[in-house]
Amino acid sequence: MATPPPVNREAGFDSENPVHREVAMRIGRAWREIRRGAAMSTLIEHFFGVGNNALEQGQMDTLDLLVQQDSWRMGDLADALRVDPSTATRAVQRLERNELARRFNSKTDRRVVMVAVTDAGRERHSAAQAKRVETLTAIMNAYQPDEWEELAALLERFVHALDDHVAHLDERQPPRSTRS
Repeated sequence: MATPPPVNREAGFDSENPVHREVAMRIGRAWREIRRGAAMSTLIEHFFGVGNNALEQGQMDTLDLLVQQDSWRMGDLADALRVDPSTATRAVQRLERNELARRFNSKTDRRVVMVAVTDAGRERHSAAQAKRVETLTAIMNAYQPDEWEELAALLERFVHALDDHVAHLDERQPPRSTRS
């Protein structure tokens, strides 16, 4: 994803301005509905399977990264997933139980745990990816082709602004190891 332009703080969003507030409320409602839509059981089952064979979103996020390179250091994988190492470890353990990933020690430093996707994991990821492409195609068809670039740019800026805000919040928090 390309780095979006910096957030324009001089534009002056005014939460007291009723027009600004209404637009912000519409964005908030849309964000909520996107989260709810992504959590709908029908969509989850479509993407991730049903029953004992079903994946969770975190497992799919992990597979998304694992297919991008031959292997990952567990710490780097956790960073890329934006989760604690223990959370990444649990996701990988679940993938291992389904034979979709495997862990092993680094050849150069036996203390370092590596993780890689298996052939079955690649196949599972490919099937889920095909379903996501089908869904995105349906969504994209709700827009005119000349709107696609703008939609992508605005969503990327939204994510970037959210990341910036979260980073600002993190700066105000004490490190996790000292939190009670």
